[in-house]
Amino acid sequence: MNYILFDGTVREALLPFTYTRPVADIRIGILTIREKWEKYLGNTITTITEEYLSEKYPMVEMEQNVLINASFLPNEELVSLVSELQENEAIFWHEEVIAFFALENQEEVDFSSYTAIEYSGPVLRIENTWDIFSKNGEALQADFDLLTADRVSQPISRTNTVFNSENIFLEEGASVECSVLNAQEGPIYIGKDALVMEGNLIRGGFALGEKGVVKMGSKIYGPTTVGPKGKVCGEISNSVIFGNSSKGHDGYLGNSVLGEWCNIGADANNSNLKNNYSQVKLWNYETESMVPTGLQFCGLIMGDHSMAGINTMFNTGTVIGVNANIYGTGFPPHFIPSFSWGDASGFTTYQLEKAFVTAKIMMARREVEFDEVEERILKHVFEETTEWRKYNRN
Repeated sequence: MNYILFDGTVREALLPFTYTRPVADIRIGILTIREKWEKYLGNTITTITEEYLSEKYPMVEMEQNVLINASFLPNEELVSLVSELQENEAIFWHEEVIAFFALENQEEVDFSSYTAIEYSGPVLRIENTWDIFSKNGEALQADFDLLTADRVSQPISRTNTVFNSENIFLEEGASVECSVLNAQEGPIYIGKDALVMEGNLIRGGFALGEKGVVKMGSKIYGPTTVGPKGKVCGEISNSVIFGNSSKGHDGYLGNSVLGEWCNIGADANNSNLKNNYSQVKLWNYETESMVPTGLQFCGLIMGDHSMAGINTMFNTGTVIGVNANIYGTGFPPHFIPSFSWGDASGFTTYQLEKAFVTAKIMMARREVEFDEVEERILKHVFEETTEWRKYNRN
């Protein structure tokens, strides 16, 4: 069977991350959503997404296909239903479609003619940007169980102080020395060839992706995820860093999500709690307004290729788009549009040519080429987000 993940109705709510990737490629837990479904189903899975992203993320259609709503994370019960779908069948959770069967070149899908299968089992679904960190603990535990089942961890060095070692897993080539690993409240997963330097305090749940690095003297509170080739230091709490991003120095990051190719300067900090303890609101691209999250703790949402200079301070519930560059003293606004350059005193447009040069250098440091496909995606995002950049100076 051919499986295809589609963005569904949540793409707008997951901006700025879905400016540069399908919903399926959001990382939560240890794996991306696509990787989770592939592990469960034992198949390579393609995606249906925005046209300008389809060159990088193409869809493969075959004679018989099962389309899966990428906002739903897999579990054994759900995967069993999906894998057994037949022609003219669809799985629903309340009124939201989870998956349906479709034939090649089927122009229309009329669910009124389908046999509806109501799913009433456990659901873990990503509907908002803040779900990525607020639901990360549950997703991390599920991924840990999936990846480590019937496997044995690499030995944990005796130089470490370890609590609940059976809840810690080191992949081949992982190195952890002279650190405290406390897995009593959640699992700790250290990916292949990842490095945890000396003197770190790590409290699970925690996941460090392949070739990721935790620099010396870090304090990490779970549930926190650092994706492949990510590099972190300082104090981090309940945050998700997709991968290939760097928070390489002291400073606080809490209840936050960073996309790929981001860089946080030395001693940069974000607030994650309002002084009056009230509910945090976040910028919403669809309504063009601040919307309530229902959360008391909510920090920084930062899109791909964005950067913060040394000593930058972020307000509670700050949303930053793609390719923004923030620096200077004072608190910048709660919403910083894509391709913005500046500080609390004001912003200008971060011109494409300069942004491309920086992206090329940043990606080369991780041995990834900034090619014409990446360039076209960022150019589209620049054009799509023009309306937000209403600056008095250019």
